[in-house]
Amino acid sequence: MEIIKEHRWFAPLLSVLLVCILGIGLYAEVQQTQKNHKNASMQSLSWSGNTSASSDGDRMGTHFGSNRTSPIFVTAHGQPSWKDIMPAPLPASQMKQAEQARNNVATGAKKPEVQHSKSAILTPPTTIYFTKAKMLTQDEKALSTWSYHVSAKELLLLQKIVMAEAEGEPYEGKVAVANVVLNRLRSASFPDTIQAVIYQKAQFSPVANGRLRRVQPNQDSIRAVNAALNGHKAVPDNTCFFLSLTLAQDLTVHHSRTKVKTIGHHTFYK
Repeated sequence: MEIIKEHRWFAPLLSVLLVCILGIGLYAEVQQTQKNHKNASMQSLSWSGNTSASSDGDRMGTHFGSNRTSPIFVTAHGQPSWKDIMPAPLPASQMKQAEQARNNVATGAKKPEVQHSKSAILTPPTTIYFTKAKMLTQDEKALSTWSYHVSAKELLLLQKIVMAEAEGEPYEGKVAVANVVLNRLRSASFPDTIQAVIYQKAQFSPVANGRLRRVQPNQDSIRAVNAALNGHKAVPDNTCFFLSLTLAQDLTVHHSRTKVKTIGHHTFYK
């Protein structure tokens, strides 16, 4: 009994300590809850560029009414630059197209027609026209001094010689080969029919090696022949020879004729 009386202050002190410990734990839990709630609120209010519920406002720097320059956004993401706030400008080509479209609407102008390239498929004429010095286009036929009727057989033959001679050459090189045949047809120094020009002895190697009989003209060869018959010229009217300097065994033309131009692997001469 004496011991209890001497230590009667110990029980109230222990109770106070327990209450303090419980109070500190409860306070810490409340602070953590408030912090979590504050973070959740910040995330729900801040702008996110990856959200799937985007709208047209996203491209102008806003999202559901929240501006990217607001204190909330700045706090969460840092100070935005002017590039973040302003929309990206259109490329110059698109700006020009848009301006042209507005002008067309304002003036009632029609959309310009698409220009066909020179490699577009043209209808081969049945008659071609010449003067003494050059081949004419169909529009220039009134100036001609003579004309030549192109049969279906000769049209195919011309397409095949272009294919056989220039299958791997660029389009302009194919046109140039057709030009050479037609230039020879016009010239008094060569035969006076397309067939005779092509089959003239020792002139076109595909005739001698049989390749001319085996090939079938592709679309590029057909387009090139049609263009040449309509007056398109990849080489001048006085160009009557060509060869591949890497494949030709006889370089007489190269040493005796004047070079006009090189297209692909072929060199053309007058």
